[in-house]
Formats: sequence, structure tokens, C-alpha cells
Amino acid sequence: MFKKFLSPIAAFLLLAFNASAQHRTCAAEEVLAQQLLDNPAMLQEIQRIEEHTRQFAQSGGAIDRAVITIPVVFHVVYYNSTQNLSDAKLISQLDVLNADFRRTNADKGNTPAAFQGIAADCEINFCIATQDPNGAATNGIQRRQTTVNGFGTNDNVKYYSSGGLDIWDRNKYLNIWVCNLSGGLLGYAQFPGGPAATDGVVCDYAYFGTIGATPPFDKGRTATHEVGHWLNCYHIWGDDGSACTGSDGSSDTPNQADENYGCPSFPQISCSNGPNGDMFMNYMDYTDDACMNVFSAGQKTRMQSLFSSGGARIALASSPGCQEPSGCGTPSGLTATNITQTSATCNWNAVGGATTYTFEWKKNSDLNYTVVPNLTATTHNLNGLTTGTLYDYRVKAICNGQESSYGSAQFTTASNCADQYETNNTNSTAKSVPINTAFTAQIASTTDKDYYLFGNTSSQKNIKVELTTLPFDYDLKLYKGTSLKKTSQNGGTADELIILNNATVGTDYKAYVYGYNGAWSNTQCYTFKASRSSSAWRTDGSTDGAVEEISLDVVFENVGFGLFPNPAMEQLTVEVPLEAEGNVSVTIIDPSGKMALTQQNTLTKGENQFTFDVSSLPNGVYFVQVRNGEIAKTRKLIVQR
Repeated sequence: MFKKFLSPIAAFLLLAFNASAQHRTCAAEEVLAQQLLDNPAMLQEIQRIEEHTRQFAQSGGAIDRAVITIPVVFHVVYYNSTQNLSDAKLISQLDVLNADFRRTNADKGNTPAAFQGIAADCEINFCIATQDPNGAATNGIQRRQTTVNGFGTNDNVKYYSSGGLDIWDRNKYLNIWVCNLSGGLLGYAQFPGGPAATDGVVCDYAYFGTIGATPPFDKGRTATHEVGHWLNCYHIWGDDGSACTGSDGSSDTPNQADENYGCPSFPQISCSNGPNGDMFMNYMDYTDDACMNVFSAGQKTRMQSLFSSGGARIALASSPGCQEPSGCGTPSGLTATNITQTSATCNWNAVGGATTYTFEWKKNSDLNYTVVPNLTATTHNLNGLTTGTLYDYRVKAICNGQESSYGSAQFTTASNCADQYETNNTNSTAKSVPINTAFTAQIASTTDKDYYLFGNTSSQKNIKVELTTLPFDYDLKLYKGTSLKKTSQNGGTADELIILNNATVGTDYKAYVYGYNGAWSNTQCYTFKASRSSSAWRTDGSTDGAVEEISLDVVFENVGFGLFPNPAMEQLTVEVPLEAEGNVSVTIIDPSGKMALTQQNTLTKGENQFTFDVSSLPNGVYFVQVRNGEIAKTRKLIVQR
């Protein structure tokens, strides 16, 4: 029997992220754990699904089942143009899903011979939706520009009211949200049995599809992994913290000690599973995209049970989401080209049977569209536009008097930010900039680099350098003369921040701004600011309160709190940093979801500690939840003697 229902991911939301050295991170298990903590009654539904899966397998499983086709809708939620993936990139991801779940993937021959016998065609297809929940024509892609530059696992991306896009009926569609995920997180999914309003998959835009995605997660396997969770497959190592006691619920996947990273050599032996070792090439491990290539027959059984009589996702088997609605097709492939400061060309794909098109456009901030009717071409030029402004445009087709639904898209005209400090491409040509003053500049080509010169004083020794409003992945370094002092290399368009307290006085400091891996834009600017202060800067960039340099022998795997020792034997310390005084509760939860130990106190600003006697707890996996008002963080704890 499948014993695991809760397992948050360790090392979730890393404090620093470098795409070239990143390990795969998935928060599906942590999201499940949080949902069960928030709604304990959900555990009964999870158990019902597991029992249904067991009975399905016992009765013959996935043998001779009809192929299931699942309609897909992509919800693209973007902060800037880099995050607004093209239709082609989205469709490339759909192609990967179809290849991986039907075992037509080009790299299937890389599956070791020892596992070829259980490699499965899961008999699940995916199609882009052609009919929306109201029965109108659609291209299966929704887009929204948001003011949120970085979503977490709280499902805000799934609600229009919190900056995202609302779900389409989960009984008719697989909903996939594509956005900028914070903290180096690649994606997460909701397992069957969860809330209807949040059911689906979330993926970071940088690791989606196969066109221009970021290595080593550039072959679309992040979505394959997350859709696997959505289809009730768990991490192959059982999330047991290397204890060799966990299970992923599939009897044919070898028991393994922990997740595998990178691209291991076969065999990779753990938990006495020789001679063949771990199935690290399974899509539900944590290896790089190029090393994933297989689902097992047992995992296929778990997936297919969802579509059998009484299965949790059986309604999808009869969804009309990929049936062409009657009437006129919706224009697709909307793109804007030749964008300047005052003009743009809007294009779209031809619709079969269309005699004319109606084109409409407006500033994003305006209420009303300007209407251009009776177009026979599939392109339209716009002129007289405003510099650096977001525009909405949409197109509908007219077929023998019938009107289609609108296809819609956006573009932003080129900005007018002059780079006043060029040329400053080298340390020796750094340009002097004003202190405590923000200004905009550009990385205008693949070879462009910006060096800025400033100093501190004996009364204001403490330095802070900020890089914000990044159009692409730009990074920051701080030099004292030619000696490198600090580096900030956050992923994507996340802000960069360097703090140097008690800096040496009487020497030049130089900030170096550059595009990671040649990133650049000659139309969009970043914002730079160098500041100095008499008070030491805090890590959040403020000077609020005293700063004490401390050194703790603790690895903070979660931004929320520290936990040590882990594994614990007799005593556990939970360390909780707070920005202000507040009421905090700490609860230790056993694998069945029951509270084992709890404490609650009013804590002061700064570092606080809770101490638990865990000597009475049986060995095993537990979950520690720290809650401060509406904010809760959860981490996995191992008790082992």
C-alpha cells in the first residue's frame, strides 16, 4: 500500500540561484503537504484515489485501454517581454509532452537495457484547446502582463485578482501556467484530489519548451515531470530523506535512497538495489533534462487509473476542449514585429474561410479600442504610437457573416532611455555617477558592459548597490579598484543587490553591470543606484535597527526558518527570524497529518528559538510548520536514532 501522502521538498526556494549550476527543484510535494495541513479532510480523498489505483492495478491495470487525449490551455503570465513566450515555444512544449507520454521521444534508446522491459507508452496524448469553456473558438493560449515579477507556491498565479489568470474548468482542460517563479523553482503541480480552483501545473518560463530554454533544463522535461505529478506519479525516491523506506507507489521502480542530480552513470546503486540500481533516467527523478527518458509500466497504471470508472480525472476523457466549435476559427499566431519608439507591425495567421478581419488596438491603460474593420490581409501597421508604452491588440475573423472570438496579444514600443555614461565598457573607463541617485541605462549589445565609479566617506562608510527593473538576466559585481569584493547573480529578471558595510575609505569603488550569457536589449533599460549610509545596511537593504554579524552552524534550506539538527535524535531546535514582533506557532506533524508536538509564543524582532524534546517520537519522517499569522512555512524533519 502506498504510505506517503505528505513530503515537502528540502532546499526549497534557494537564497541564491545561478542557472548554469542549478539543481532541479520541484515543489509539488510541499504544495500537497500544505494543502493537507490547511484542509485535513483532503487526506480522505487522497486515500480514496490510492485505493482506486490499487484496485485498478489488481484488476489488470492499463492493459488494452483506449488512448486518452487531454485538452491543454496555456496561461502565460508575464512581467516583461522575455517572459511572454511565443506560440511556437508553447507548442514545442506540447510536442515534448506527447513524445514523452507516448514513448516516441527521440532519446528513448538511452534507457538502459535493464529497464527497457518496463518502459511504458502511457497512452496519453495532449492537444491544444480549440474550444473555450463557453464553447467559443480559442487558440488555447491566454496571456496577461502582470505587475508581479516572481510568483511562489501560494497559487497567486492562478487568480486574476492576485496578478495571474483564472483557471479553466479542470474537468475539461489541463491548465498549465507559465510565469516567472521565484527562488530558482522550476515548477510545481497539484496532485489529483486537490481543490478545483487551483488544479493544474505551474512552470517557470525559462525552462519551458525547447526553443531558447535555459540549460540544463532546456528539453521540456520540467513540464513532463510536473504533469507526471498531476497524473498521480510521485518522486521516484519516495521523499524519505535517504532512509530507503519510502515509496512512489509504483512497484516496478527500484527503491532508491534520494534524488539524483545532473547526469549519473549507469548503474547508480543505492538502498541495496543492485545490480541495476536507481532508475535515475525516470522523468520523476531530479536529473537534467537530457538524462530523462522513461516512465515505467507501474507509473502508467497510476496515470490510467485516473481515467477508469470512478477515477479522479475521468471527466477529461470526454472533454470537448479540442473539438472545433461551429462557426469561424479564432485568429492565432499574433505577433508584433518592426517595433520602434512610435510604430509596430501586427501580424496573425490566416483563418480558413475568413473573408475579412477586424483589427482593434489601444494603449493598455485606455478603456476603448480603435477599430479597423474589413481588412483582407493578415497584417496591419500602426504609427504615431507613444514611446515606451504597452499596447493591446486583438483580431477577429469574419466568415460568411459569422464572427469568431478574438485572438489577442500585446507589445511595448521601444523606450527612450539614453545611456548617458557610455562609453564605460572597462574597469579603467568607469564613469563617475552621483551617489544616492537612481538612473536608467542600457546593455545595448552582446559586448556592452557598464562600469560605474563612486566613493564613500569616513562618516558614510557603508555601501549599497542596487540593480532593478531588469529587462533580461543582468548581473552585478562590486570592485574596490580592480579587486573584486562581491557578486550578485540572481536568475532571470530578479533584482540584484550588493551590500558592503564598513567599506574602506579613500579608495574608488566600481560597480560592473553585464548581461548573463550575452543578454542585452537596445530598447529597454535597467535602473542603477549606488547608496552610502552612516548606519550599516541590513540584508533587506534597509538601515532599520542595529546590525549584528553572526555566524551559525546551520544550513538554511528554507527562507522561512532554520531547523537543526536534522536528522534529530533527542532534541530539535527551530530557529525563527522575524522582522517585527509577532505571535508564532511551531507544530510538528506526523506522516498521517496528526499534530505530534506544538508550541506557541510571542516572539521579538530578530532571531528566536523553539526547543522540542523529540525523544518520544518514533523514527521516521515528520513535518515542521512555522506559522506567523497568515504566513506559514513547512519543512521536512527526520527523526532517527
